[in-house]
Amino acid sequence: MDHISPVLWQFLDKWLEHFQLYPPEASKIAPQMDALYFFMVLVSLVGLTIVTLLIVAFSILYNKKRHPHAVQIEGSTLLEATWTIIPLGIFLVIFVWGALLYFRIYTPPANAMNIYVVGKQWMWKIEHPGGQHEINALHIPTGQPIQLTIISQDVFHSFSIPAFRVKREAIPGRYTSAWFEATTPGTYHLFCTQYCGTNHSQMIGEVVVMTPDDFKKWLAGSTSGNSLAMDGERLFASLSCNACHNSRPDARGPNLVNVYDSSLTLSTGQTVTADDAYLRQAILNPSQNITQGYSPIMPTYQGQVSEEGVIALVEYIKNLDSDYRVQETLNTTDIPPNETAPSPGQKPAAQKEVKP
Repeated sequence: MDHISPVLWQFLDKWLEHFQLYPPEASKIAPQMDALYFFMVLVSLVGLTIVTLLIVAFSILYNKKRHPHAVQIEGSTLLEATWTIIPLGIFLVIFVWGALLYFRIYTPPANAMNIYVVGKQWMWKIEHPGGQHEINALHIPTGQPIQLTIISQDVFHSFSIPAFRVKREAIPGRYTSAWFEATTPGTYHLFCTQYCGTNHSQMIGEVVVMTPDDFKKWLAGSTSGNSLAMDGERLFASLSCNACHNSRPDARGPNLVNVYDSSLTLSTGQTVTADDAYLRQAILNPSQNITQGYSPIMPTYQGQVSEEGVIALVEYIKNLDSDYRVQETLNTTDIPPNETAPSPGQKPAAQKEVKP
């Protein structure tokens, strides 16, 4: 807010927050969005004032008593150009300002921490990569960009955190995303702002913003023991996905090592990027996403794997940078709890030398 007096801005911020006219600013993007909003309000008020004053002035200056007979007034090119160019310039400023803000909102940083959100009547289920699970609560650190991957399990919902100026639709069968960076520790409201049924008003929660040190302690004390990638590895093995998706020469499915974020050519000749949305569709509707060179033999898992299961599988594939895990779990239905092999995303340790 360099273009506004800090004293004036703090006064407006505290005054409006005290009277609950608008929520607090607790993210980096919030002041920028509020600045655009207040600028548009200011332009509207100035325009309303000018129009009101002109109406009152013309009503007095050109009433019937002063001008009993109508007089033809010739137009002014300069005046018409003025009241056309000035509003156009203001509208273009708002457009460019809004466009820059839009691209900033929809372009998450590369170092953003990804957290999954599943909406369901009538709750929010949060999945952290480390295996932490939350219901109607979201714990995050300050100073760390957070990217939310959002989906609905049943009907349309809308994930909204007013203090962060974040609102994104949760759509059945499709991922949406939102990102923010919290700046102020505290507890903030979480709402569903899309009417989703009888108990829509009860689909609320809280966002707990913590210092980085406190967040690390929370992560350590809240883990279930398995990360999302490890849960995905178990599901990958139990569904026998490794029977086809492996590095063998006669493999009936494409090798999934390092497939995430790569370019794939489908049997239709179309080139796609293997992002989260593509991997989800390839799991649930494989017949529509056949990789070139392979037969359409993969069964659909629509209705057989929950959204949480799909998220775990996607997270496992995202971290699959070595074929070691696939080979270790080949033709198995479970992974022994005392398995010493590296977790997804890690390289296998070198074998120790055995002395005779």
